[in-house]
Amino acid sequence: MSELSPTVRRPARVLGALVSLLLPVLASPALAEECPDRSSYAPAREIIADLGRITAPTGVQEEYAVEIGGLKQWVNVRGQDRDNPLLLLVHGGPASPVIPTLWQFQRPLEEYFTVANYDQRGAGRTFLLNPPEDAADTIRIQRYVDDAIELAEYLRMRYHKRKLVLAGHSWGTVVAMHAALQRPDLFHAYVGMGQVINVRTNEQLSFEYGLRTARERGNREAVREMESIAPYPGDQPITRERIVIARKWPQYYGGMSAFREESKYFFRGPRLSPDYDDAARCAINAGSVFTLGRLLDEFLQVDFTGVKRFPIPVVMLMGRHDYTTPSEPTAAWLAQVQAPYKAGVWFERSAHMIPWEEPGRTLVSLLEQVRPLAVQGEAETQR
Repeated sequence: MSELSPTVRRPARVLGALVSLLLPVLASPALAEECPDRSSYAPAREIIADLGRITAPTGVQEEYAVEIGGLKQWVNVRGQDRDNPLLLLVHGGPASPVIPTLWQFQRPLEEYFTVANYDQRGAGRTFLLNPPEDAADTIRIQRYVDDAIELAEYLRMRYHKRKLVLAGHSWGTVVAMHAALQRPDLFHAYVGMGQVINVRTNEQLSFEYGLRTARERGNREAVREMESIAPYPGDQPITRERIVIARKWPQYYGGMSAFREESKYFFRGPRLSPDYDDAARCAINAGSVFTLGRLLDEFLQVDFTGVKRFPIPVVMLMGRHDYTTPSEPTAAWLAQVQAPYKAGVWFERSAHMIPWEEPGRTLVSLLEQVRPLAVQGEAETQR
């Protein structure tokens, strides 16, 4: 008996997953999931907001818009002690902001870091702050890199830091890696989570995992769909239509969240966010539709395999079951790169969503591998 696929019954969730993490897909309004009224969640949001309220006199809890790269971009900064190292996280997507799900995993980090997040151009609250026509011609990788650099410079001045820790997740690793390579003077270290090394290699490994698993599980529907685009990526163009098929099944078989067919905690998490109102939450999908098609061709050319020297300490957090951005190329790259310091940490119960799936190990990894570098770096400056 063949395995039945729930994706036939839940197409909106599948497309939402495809739109949200890393790989662009068909930029069509049909991809936007329903955005129902959220008033019934208000009591729960108030509780989450109260739990997350930073009351320590030494703490910081700020949200504001700052002009970066000619656009107003939304910034969220939280931490229990301003003297802690400052960590800037570049979110995934493109256009999949992390601010509306910070409440799920970030509070423990805030005891040891001041954590800055921002909605990138075309994403979430930043998308709402600017007329789309002002951003339409700027959706290019280098512009995102320039934004991250400009924001890092702004943050270090505002919070009186010599340097920052720079972290990226998923698509954000493309932006953050380039930023670290172009302006190493701004950063104590770089942390990659769901790291992108070579997009075409990622596509091949992800597809092979999905097809292999579907055959093992007797899922005739999945095998039929995936064989229709094989070999993938092959020599044919990586179109949005092919990506939809190639990405659906690896994610269904736990390649996004380990041992899960879906990632409801993430995609529905913004409904409980104290940081996002309904307009901002609905803008996540609108920003995805606006952004993805404009970045696809350029994104498909991303390749860091030629980077043999990295100018700052580099730490890679790698999900053992990640088949959204498979970890094997990251481990291979890390083994051969020369850097002042390098470390790789495997997360055995995670796929692509490491901070959400294993928040405890994420905290411990940052405390052991990263925070000492930042503390030492700031101390040397004060001598």
